Amino acid sequence: MWQKGGRESKRTKWNNKAILHYSHCKVLLSLQAKQSRNQNRSKMGAQKKSGARVSEDPDELVRIPLQAILLADSFTTKFRPITLERPKVLLPLVNVPMINYTLTWLESAGVEEVFVFCCSHSKQVINYLEKSEWLSQPSFTVTTIESQNSVSAGDALRVIYERNVIQGDFVLISGDTVSNMSLTQALLEHKERRKKDNNAVMTMVIKRSKPNPAIHQSRLGTDELFMAIDPNTKQLVYYEDRADQSRGTLQLDKSLLVDNPSLSLHHDKQFTKLAISYLQDCYIDICSPEVLSLFTDNFDYQHLRRHFVKGLLLDDIMGYKIFVHEIHSDYAARIDNFRSYDTVSKDIIHRWTYPLVPDVMNFGHTATKLERQGMYRALEISQSQSAVIGPFTVIGSGTKIGNHSKILNSVIGEGCKIGSNVIIEGCYIWDNIIIEDGCKLQHAIVCDGVIIKSGAVLEPGVILSFKVVVGPEFVVPAYSKVSLFQQPIEEDSDEELEYADSTSVIGSQVDKSDVEIASKVLETNFSPASQLGVGGAGHVWSTCEGGLEEEWRHSVAPIPKDKIQEAIKTMEDDMEFAPDDMFLPPSGELKPNSNDSDDDDHEDSRDDSYYFEKEVEATFLRAVHENIQESHLILEINSLKLSYNKETSDCAGALFYAMMKYALDIPHSSSDGLLQNVQGVFTKWKKALTSYLNGNDEQIEVILKFEEMCLESAKEFAPLFTTILHHLYNDDFVEENAILSWEDEKKDADEADKVFVKQAQKFIQWLKEAPEEDEDDEE
Repeated sequence: MWQKGGRESKRTKWNNKAILHYSHCKVLLSLQAKQSRNQNRSKMGAQKKSGARVSEDPDELVRIPLQAILLADSFTTKFRPITLERPKVLLPLVNVPMINYTLTWLESAGVEEVFVFCCSHSKQVINYLEKSEWLSQPSFTVTTIESQNSVSAGDALRVIYERNVIQGDFVLISGDTVSNMSLTQALLEHKERRKKDNNAVMTMVIKRSKPNPAIHQSRLGTDELFMAIDPNTKQLVYYEDRADQSRGTLQLDKSLLVDNPSLSLHHDKQFTKLAISYLQDCYIDICSPEVLSLFTDNFDYQHLRRHFVKGLLLDDIMGYKIFVHEIHSDYAARIDNFRSYDTVSKDIIHRWTYPLVPDVMNFGHTATKLERQGMYRALEISQSQSAVIGPFTVIGSGTKIGNHSKILNSVIGEGCKIGSNVIIEGCYIWDNIIIEDGCKLQHAIVCDGVIIKSGAVLEPGVILSFKVVVGPEFVVPAYSKVSLFQQPIEEDSDEELEYADSTSVIGSQVDKSDVEIASKVLETNFSPASQLGVGGAGHVWSTCEGGLEEEWRHSVAPIPKDKIQEAIKTMEDDMEFAPDDMFLPPSGELKPNSNDSDDDDHEDSRDDSYYFEKEVEATFLRAVHENIQESHLILEINSLKLSYNKETSDCAGALFYAMMKYALDIPHSSSDGLLQNVQGVFTKWKKALTSYLNGNDEQIEVILKFEEMCLESAKEFAPLFTTILHHLYNDDFVEENAILSWEDEKKDADEADKVFVKQAQKFIQWLKEAPEEDEDDEE
């Protein structure tokens, strides 16, 4: 007998408003003027200075080996205080130095010769490469170029130009980039453009990425990136990594007014189409040799994007052009800050970067074995039987784990000693660390040689640099950065200069000896010390005014719930008062009104929906694997809803799809096992899904999405359609009105679309008759 339950609801109508959100700024755009300049540019500079001879003979070009320049210095201070002692490219990323990921990809992509530019802590980088296997590969040459005087990427490229080592087109990349993309197509496109136009000097690799509209940053912790790209030629015409809010405008050329949070674009009908997209810059560039000479000719070019790329785009005289190559299923990301360190680490553990994954990237370490639920363990570890290692955790060789300790969603390095009753969640514990009994660590980075004494607590976002000691029962406050080095009294004013004079001294000293020597060198240059409890050793760096905002934005800790709520509330308030004419199509594309195509609109809508569903699925899976609370998951999906201009019904369908797909992916050996998976997932995440099921529209969307899955992507659910539909009804996910409305909508459908209505007919009939039975019982 079917069980009856549910509540009456009214069908909710939602207004279709297509909104493109961007940061607090106004934008001025002239498409016609930009196109006109491109068409009428003079041919000045046709004979350009070059770093090396480039043959025009196609046969000879083929024989030139593919080269790469790898910058082993980020020229920023974002990883301080850790990078005071060790260069960023040698920091462990899932127990493997970052630079190994970059070199492994370059080798697999067909690069034959790599020049590694070393500046800060150059001796450490050179020594590491000399001891590694990279300098002895038969068909992959790695050469180091050292310079102690370079303070920017521009300086580095000028030094390389002077060495005259680049023979043709080359790949430009930093040593903190992880990718598994194929370079073949991007190289082909670049070479074909060069044959037709010598001004096409650079191709940037990009990937579609929606920033969180509430906090205006991507999942990598980077600021919103605004690009304008000609969709026909793939030429980049505008690049801005963040709106300059101090002046309130982004100058493109002519007319387009943007007011937060909605965007109104006015354009010239003579320009056919310009795609305006939110994209992720992968920081992988294919360059012609002219790029090096351009840096030499212009010493104002320091930063690769802020100075060089934007400088070329604004140059109306020389006529140089930059193009883009967009990747879709491939992976590419740069580790720019602690949040991207956390994100990329998780992507590696979840195998999005395959084959750059823990069980493959050993590099002389003890072999790591992949076990169930994404758990990686080295063969030589000592673990108490009562200890719990959760899914998506990596344990390095020689590590010992005590009684009743619990490790979740974390990376543990080699030779660590973890005591009893320790809780570690979302942390990165590097090598040779001692964590005594009863400690609790959440979303922290702990560097080599640290000692955390019994009962100590690391709150979310803490960074403990090398050999710090935390005293017993001491609580290190959230977002604290702790180092044996005292904090510089004056930070470097220019973020492009990674190391000031005092810290360059640190680099040379630490290469030779221990922290004590460097401490003596810095004795007069640093602020007073602060202790970390009884027997503690280390200095807690203070946060400058307004610095706490940047700390939570760029931390390995999840974004605080109250910050997201506050940002979403502000955004919704702004939307309420936005003028009705300040809207864009969801695709974010500028099109002349006279040439609008219905087919193009449908195509854009499909693309937008596809990426929205993928983002919701990825967000849900992160919530599952990282034990994120349902309330936080709801906030994340609400942010995506605003970003993609979606309705509540779209959220309901996308989240339902993600939950069903996850249930299907959980191992099962029978239909009963699959049904148990479904029930378990929906029980655990009921609050999240039901928050989007307030009306008939949303509930019908869920049923339609279930139908679609049974017919296409998840046919294993088809025999269970009615049983699961009954479960959704019983547990108040969908109500009687929604099920009957779904049946009514199918009356005039083709027979092929009535398969599941027919399968559920007995259940539907029961729903129709049940109220009469209830009334009879009452009489």
